[in-house]
Amino acid sequence: MASTEQTARTLNGKCYCGDVHYAVQDEFIYAANCHCSDCRRTTGSAFKPFAGIEREKLTLTKGHDKLRIFGDPDGNNTHCANCGSLLYSVVRGGAYVHVAMGTLVDDPAIRPTHHIFVGSKAPWFTITDNLPQYREHAGS
Repeated sequence: MASTEQTARTLNGKCYCGDVHYAVQDEFIYAANCHCSDCRRTTGSAFKPFAGIEREKLTLTKGHDKLRIFGDPDGNNTHCANCGSLLYSVVRGGAYVHVAMGTLVDDPAIRPTHHIFVGSKAPWFTITDNLPQYREHAGS
């Protein structure tokens, strides 16, 4: 009998210099563009496009010893220690990761659906799409 279950596609990601690689299931639950000052500073950009998924669905495949973690095990920003790329953030008490979408090598099925923390967005940046905007978290 043939199985009707489909296995999730695996996406690959890596840092700028290639020292750190990861694999993540293409089963993201949500995606957004975060304009908070922390995301702007850690990416050096106007906002961080991220996709959220359960932490156990992301696996480091190269460079375990090349990580630079800012924060604690259950809430942090995880970077490559060599090039500084922000790879992902551990959030929600360590249960989820917010994958920095710019580090994905493969194209995920999900796209950002809204902007968050626009109350603290960079004054020099203008949001020009029609996605919903929230002053803080979605719904606020």
